[in-house]
Amino acid sequence: MVLFRPAALLPNGSGKRAPATALVRPRTIRARLRRILLVSVAMVLGLLAIIISREVAAYRDTGSTVRAVTLALAVQDLVHEAQRERGLTNGLQGGDDSLRPVVEQQRAATDNALLALERAVAARPAGADQVRSALTHVAGLSANRADVDARRIDRSASFQFYTGAITALNQARPGLDKARDTELWHGLQALYALGDAKEYTGQERGFLHGVFAAGGFEPGEYVRFLDIRAAKQAAITAFDRDATPEQRALLIAAMRSEDAVGAGAAEAVAIASTAGPLLEPVSTADWWRQMTAVVDLEHEVQQSVAADIRARADTLRDRAALLLGGYVLAALLAVLALVALVVATVRSIVRPLARLASEADDVAGHRLPELIAAWHRDADADPAPPPPVRVSAGAGEEIVSVAQALDRVQTTAFDLASEQALLRRNTTESLANLGRRNQNLVRRQLGLISEFERAELDPTALSNLFELDHLATRMRRNAESLLVLVGEASPRRWSEPIPLSDVIRAGLSEVDDYRRVVLRRVDEIAVVGSAVSEVAHMLAELIENGLSFSPPDLEVEIYGRRTGQRYLIAIVDHGVGMPPDQLAIANARLRGEADFLVAPTRFLGHYVVGRLARRLGVQVELTISPVSGVVARLLLPPDLVVDQRAEQPALTAKDTAPQKISAPLTRESDGAAILPHVSEDSPAPVRQSGDAPGSANPAWPTPGRHHRPGPVASTTGHRSAPATNGAATCERQSFPLDQAPTDRTADPSPVVEATNPLPGNASRIADEANGTEVQRTRNGLVKRNRKARGHTGAAESVHPAPTRQPSAALAQRSPDEVRGILAGFRAGHQRGASNTQEDRR
Repeated sequence: MVLFRPAALLPNGSGKRAPATALVRPRTIRARLRRILLVSVAMVLGLLAIIISREVAAYRDTGSTVRAVTLALAVQDLVHEAQRERGLTNGLQGGDDSLRPVVEQQRAATDNALLALERAVAARPAGADQVRSALTHVAGLSANRADVDARRIDRSASFQFYTGAITALNQARPGLDKARDTELWHGLQALYALGDAKEYTGQERGFLHGVFAAGGFEPGEYVRFLDIRAAKQAAITAFDRDATPEQRALLIAAMRSEDAVGAGAAEAVAIASTAGPLLEPVSTADWWRQMTAVVDLEHEVQQSVAADIRARADTLRDRAALLLGGYVLAALLAVLALVALVVATVRSIVRPLARLASEADDVAGHRLPELIAAWHRDADADPAPPPPVRVSAGAGEEIVSVAQALDRVQTTAFDLASEQALLRRNTTESLANLGRRNQNLVRRQLGLISEFERAELDPTALSNLFELDHLATRMRRNAESLLVLVGEASPRRWSEPIPLSDVIRAGLSEVDDYRRVVLRRVDEIAVVGSAVSEVAHMLAELIENGLSFSPPDLEVEIYGRRTGQRYLIAIVDHGVGMPPDQLAIANARLRGEADFLVAPTRFLGHYVVGRLARRLGVQVELTISPVSGVVARLLLPPDLVVDQRAEQPALTAKDTAPQKISAPLTRESDGAAILPHVSEDSPAPVRQSGDAPGSANPAWPTPGRHHRPGPVASTTGHRSAPATNGAATCERQSFPLDQAPTDRTADPSPVVEATNPLPGNASRIADEANGTEVQRTRNGLVKRNRKARGHTGAAESVHPAPTRQPSAALAQRSPDEVRGILAGFRAGHQRGASNTQEDRR
């Protein structure tokens, strides 16, 4: 009986799921923690991605600013060279021919600065498009130079060309749109403001260089001079607003230099010459030298500002790279921390739960079943309780609480299982005691019936007694079935092998409608004496099963065949059969794999056969009959069968003659095997078509312990027709004594040869053999000699065996050995007497 079944740990429908479904609706704690980890990591990575993207943008903008500053410096270098070329060209056009070699050198420097700027623009830094657009104004530089050399344009037009190109270059301010840092932005503003101031200083230098060379202002030039000077002052003011104190100090130092002071004096002369002509002459060479020095100082300040901007940009880029690396490292650390937390949580929850589940499985699958098995193995000692449920060290309080609850469940289950095992053991012992009592009562009942049969003279009453005898025999089978189910062995044992035909007839004597059973071909063998009772019981149960589930007008057939060293018995019925699923369940019961306490009572016969088959090593199987019905197959192992032909001693001619069965197989009240009574001079009684079972005709007695259905002699020599009552008769065949068949295999239903006679009839047969007068009843039946109740004396054989000659003299026993043997005999006698008194109670 299965008391504990493993519970389903997961609900229905918790099989394999799609990854998306398993992530949205996880079933296990591990999956839920994995979901928490994924969500947390996604959120952290999302936030860090936003921050990192900003830092990456800042890093890129800073790098772009650095490249833009480099481009701006290249633009300022070109502007610086263009400014010098403009001033020298203006002086050359003003009439100073000594400047021509210097102008040629400056044109080469301007061309080199232009090539450097074009290379910087080709790298496509930030603001490259603006600079490329400004360079279109420089495209006419070569034509302007040619016009200057050919004197096709005047000084004002040339100056205007250079100024337009320089202004276009100064308006391209790369890097301002990428500067996100305030200091960097102000630095760029200061750089470009200083560039404007330097441009206007250069314009003033070139413009006044022509004025000083001409000796005065032409109409409109004075106003233009004032505009240039005002724009220069505005640019210097813008520079002071955005520049750092250090940068302003550098510009102030440049404006207070000696050259700047000299240039300021010349500038004051120009300012004072409002009427046009100069109030006093000014040396153009000194003016150019002084203003060039001032412009160079402003260019140096511009280079310093650009260096500060580049340093700031590099600092910002390094900081952005550091922050980017820090954020990436922080993201990795955050992910690792989350993973570590989840793994630690999994270990602190899942592992203890897994061990707890393993403990629960061990409780249900091993501890409690082993406890119950221990109860069954040792009926006197109580098994120790199972160990408590353990949890992993460091498990949470909740898991410890679950383990404690499971331990309480285990304790309760242990108590319940112990009570059930004890109850089952007591029930089994009670059933065994009840079975033994019933068996003893039935044995006494059979003894009384035997006495009544010997004393009864009325044929009708005798027939009723035979019927009662048969019912009592079936009751004994039920009592033995009860003993088999509770694991007790049958007390009926034989020391000598018994022919299989007698064993089959012994089984037939314990079924109800035995007249419908037909023995077909049965290869004669002998069954070892220790297994005769069990084999007969198995046959009775299977034959009863076949009779119960087959139509009343059809026979149940029995076949027996040798299969190597084993023996196969087939019981064939022609009923409705069984479905395959029920057939499989029935075969499981016949193999002894189920417990009768949990089965319906209508299947108890299967459990009896299963217990006996497992005990004897017999293979029992139900199969579908080729025509209809079910075939029960019993395969007896080699250790249960004995080849009777190999062990049968040599017989005389008289002994080998076929002997007719005139008395059925019987069993005395003590359970010893009773074999057929044999008569050599009279045929067996033949059932006529008009006779009915249980009639007054004593030639057809009602079967009981004194009758076994089997091959009955017939005077016709062929199989008899079915009886008129619809019940099929057994096969019957006989031969004259002088024409006994010599080939047993030619007869499909061989006549069973006589075996040892009845123990109860041994004295009568011996008296007839010795010529002693035999007492008979008025109906011609042989009277039995009254025996004492409970007589179990050994039966004498019809053909007495030769006297056994001692092979050697008996060994001399010491007094101690004799005393031990007698003490054992006395103890056994007292134990038997005490059991008899207990049965009577």
